[in-house]
Amino acid sequence: MDEVTSVPVSSPDERSQVAFWPHGWWRIVETRIGIVPVPVFVLLVLIIAGFDMTGTVPSDILMGIALLTVGGFACAEIGKHIPLVRRIGASAILATFIPSALTYYHLLPAPILGAVADFTKTSNFLYLFISAIIVGSILGMDRSVLVAGFLKIFVPLILGSVIAAIVGTAVGSALGLGTYHSFFFVVVPIMAGGVGEGAIPLSIGYAALMHQPQGDVFAQVLPPVMLGSLTAILAAGTLNFVGKKFPNLTGEGRLQPGEHDDLPLAGDATPIPIDVGTIAAAGVTAVSLYLVGVIGQRLFDFPAPVAMLFFAVVLKLTHAVPPSLQAGAFAVYKFFSTAVTYPLLFAIGVSLTPWDKLMAAFTPTYIITVVVTVLTLMGSGFVIGRFLKLYPIETAIVNACHSGQGGTGDVAILTAANRMQLMPFASIATRIGGAITVTTTLIALSWLM
Repeated sequence: MDEVTSVPVSSPDERSQVAFWPHGWWRIVETRIGIVPVPVFVLLVLIIAGFDMTGTVPSDILMGIALLTVGGFACAEIGKHIPLVRRIGASAILATFIPSALTYYHLLPAPILGAVADFTKTSNFLYLFISAIIVGSILGMDRSVLVAGFLKIFVPLILGSVIAAIVGTAVGSALGLGTYHSFFFVVVPIMAGGVGEGAIPLSIGYAALMHQPQGDVFAQVLPPVMLGSLTAILAAGTLNFVGKKFPNLTGEGRLQPGEHDDLPLAGDATPIPIDVGTIAAAGVTAVSLYLVGVIGQRLFDFPAPVAMLFFAVVLKLTHAVPPSLQAGAFAVYKFFSTAVTYPLLFAIGVSLTPWDKLMAAFTPTYIITVVVTVLTLMGSGFVIGRFLKLYPIETAIVNACHSGQGGTGDVAILTAANRMQLMPFASIATRIGGAITVTTTLIALSWLM
């Protein structure tokens, strides 16, 4: 007869101790708000409150990380739990526009606002983020379709812009805005490339040609930029939802059928080993390429992000970067897209998104004209992309970036769409597309004046 082994029964006190410490505590620590463990999140909130009570909040990188991490992931977490709209980019929208509203209505303490604004403006970490995303995604992209993708994307971008300009102007005119105002002060600002690269040079050119104060003109062209970007974010989030329902319409971030990552990474049959040093080297490489672009911008007045993109493509096509460094760059891209996106959007909301200008655009005629323009731009990209054998959802999202708020809009739109790997194409749409829009518009206006 087999011997029966008795199992010792733990007392309730022993079971509770085993259940909570350390395993129960570990479960609490593993619960996260964004990427931040809940106990660490609570600790950061208490630390920030303590600094605020002293009347001075540092604007150095350590406090900047704490402030943006808490703010960005808290707003994103709210967006993730709102029914329905959580599927169409609510996290990206709230991470940008909640801090903008809090700033405008003075609901954030002044020391915190000052620290976030100072850190955002002095650190320039928006371009650190863009550098990591562009270089990492380019070096991890399939080389055989890289050039073809860049050449093809100009077709839906240009045709979509022309069609959107015609339709948007017609709608604005029909609603009483007038053809002249609809085109030059609503439609063109939407596709001008954001604020710094679009609305500001556009307003300077308008002011010189119309003999008006530049500040007055800027106040007119900024609201369509803000509302157009918001519309593009919502539409991109909706397309992400549509892609889940109709997977044949999307490459889940890849622009063309047959495209794949060029590198065997973790999880593949023969992954490339990546150590910490390689990842660090890739990060320095991305920063170096951006600084080369900055030098080029000073010498030739060519946008630094586009120059950086060009150099990254050249390095990829000429095999100048070994596979290990390419894999390291892709790891840097994944880190920034996961850990930095929502903190960056929070910083953008506080420092670069004027709530009053956004609200000024919320009149029925402006809303309808802007929404129709953006949706026409995206819908044209969808149809033309499908004709060119590109994934229609990805093509429409790239076109959406042409109506975004510059580099900050690209981040928000691609975050809402969950397709951050499209950043190289988004930069083309925003920078080059915006520059072409501003230049051709000012030439046309000079002929009319």
